[in-house]
Amino acid sequence: MAEEHNGSVEVGAPMDYKEHEQTYSLFISAAKYGTIFLIALLLGMTAGFFTSSGFLGGLLVFLIIFVAGIVLLR
Repeated sequence: MAEEHNGSVEVGAPMDYKEHEQTYSLFISAAKYGTIFLIALLLGMTAGFFTSSGFLGGLLVFLIIFVAGIVLLR
């Protein structure tokens, strides 16, 4: 027969909810800024490779979009 448990069945150390929330917040921030970085990089590469602006034009597009994204996400 199945055993009956009276009380908590938690094993191991208790959860550290403050640390869990900090880790989750860090993950969300990394996902947001990482996404902005990749979008800016792709648009900068598009401007650099497929237009006549070249490397410096693509770099300028990347920097403008990346800085604007960071400012808008705060």
